[in-house]
Amino acid sequence: MTSDRVAKAEKALREAMDRLLAGDVPDGLKCDVKSLALLSGVPRPTLYRTYPHVKEEFEQRLARTRETTGEPDPREARIERLKAEQIRLKTQNSSLRQQVAEHAEFKTAALSQIAALYDALQQHRADASTVPLLRPVR
Repeated sequence: MTSDRVAKAEKALREAMDRLLAGDVPDGLKCDVKSLALLSGVPRPTLYRTYPHVKEEFEQRLARTRETTGEPDPREARIERLKAEQIRLKTQNSSLRQQVAEHAEFKTAALSQIAALYDALQQHRADASTVPLLRPVR
């Protein structure tokens, strides 16, 4: 390869790298080495063989970006947020199911107590109806 072609390819790689790390990830691609090669127009084997320093720089910058600002690929970041939200909702759902079960147990116990009190009240009414009423003496 001529030095002019090498310089152009390296420039294309760096532009693609900046684009990916800025979060401008085209549909169907990710923020990875494969996408770096596709966006720059440099075949992946050439990237690995001729530009390993650019590949290494991309991986280091990607790691730093993930540590400092998070995932540069907005879709990947959204996927991670949705996974965390799913875990939170599953936990909340489990807690709510437990509360429903506790309330059902409380309802059953309360209805049982009400039924027992009603039966006792009915028994007292029956007993009261059999007791003769006292008449005042004249």
